[in-house]
Amino acid sequence: MSVRRDIIVVGGGIAGASAAYELAEFASVTLLERENQLGYHSTGRSAASFTENYGATVIRRLAIASRPFLQSPPSGFAEQPLWSPRGMLTIARADQLELLSSKLEEGRALVPSIHAIDIQSALSRVPILRRDYVAGAFLEPDSRDLDVNALHVGFIRGARRRGAHVLTRAEVTLIEQSRGRWLLRTSHGRFEADILVNAAGAWADVLGEMSGLPPLGLIPKRRTAFHVRLPAGIDARAWPMVDDVAEEFYFKPDAGQLFVSPADATPSQPVDAYPEELDVAQGVERLERATTLDVQHVSRSWAGLRCFVPDGGPVVGFEDSGERFFWLAAQGGYGIKTSPALARACAALVREYRLPRDLLELGISADELSPARIRRTSRAAASGALAS
Repeated sequence: MSVRRDIIVVGGGIAGASAAYELAEFASVTLLERENQLGYHSTGRSAASFTENYGATVIRRLAIASRPFLQSPPSGFAEQPLWSPRGMLTIARADQLELLSSKLEEGRALVPSIHAIDIQSALSRVPILRRDYVAGAFLEPDSRDLDVNALHVGFIRGARRRGAHVLTRAEVTLIEQSRGRWLLRTSHGRFEADILVNAAGAWADVLGEMSGLPPLGLIPKRRTAFHVRLPAGIDARAWPMVDDVAEEFYFKPDAGQLFVSPADATPSQPVDAYPEELDVAQGVERLERATTLDVQHVSRSWAGLRCFVPDGGPVVGFEDSGERFFWLAAQGGYGIKTSPALARACAALVREYRLPRDLLELGISADELSPARIRRTSRAAASGALAS
């Protein structure tokens, strides 16, 4: 006996949770997560930062479209604010000043509040920065810290209130099609649905292949982070997040310590990611080079997978072949801050085959999100290889 629903969402991270929330407003939904807890992988290992000046252009626009929800979520969605003030300070060495100027101009095109600040202002905001390291800086004043757990829980709780079934320890072991419906066998029983939404994160290509589809070429990349303690007497609570203009490292205050990442992006198989000692050591070296800190001990380290397709944009849309298979993948590490917009895009494309008006007004098109763009690029590359 199978449980019959309109839509099955596979994956209980922020992508799947937010999609289930929006889809459950007009359809019967079951969300399946194979782990014991929701958000176990990348969602639970995020830098928890909202910035409109990081990622490809489409990512930045999706972040802008997500701001209203994060700033003022629906009544009853969360018991506390989803974000808090932080700001982001982008710094550059002398050899990076040309890049800094370019990034400032690029950032201001979408976020006019971004502005250059002088070196003394940068040092006063983050006193541990070395005066002989920072040669230029700009500030994104409206960057925020995100409460990832509150956002994720809000989506799950909201989905359940709308009638969605949310199941953990429900690993998908077999996917078939019969009479136009998807049939999924899982460790939690059998399920049927008209539409299958693939929000499986690093395992999205695996799920696609289980469904009889060619892979998109999704590339999971490991990102490392760690905590270090600050010297006694330093109060970092009001510091902005600090980002190297070439994306070689970043750090910010976090729970009384300093959250640091070497901004690594090492290709990986879809696995439960763990930090490599070399990556942590590289992060420590970059932190010490830019600041006056002498790191004697890393109090905790972890890693997560950020998933990409070659053009760096997310993949949101139905597979062209018509099997009612919907991709919600390749958020590239930006899935938390873009989740409100991506979830609404998912729901609108499922229900109406078009994007919400506010996304269109921001210059986001369904084609630049669609898996079809990846298929076209793959076919063109294959044709070029044959021709040569």
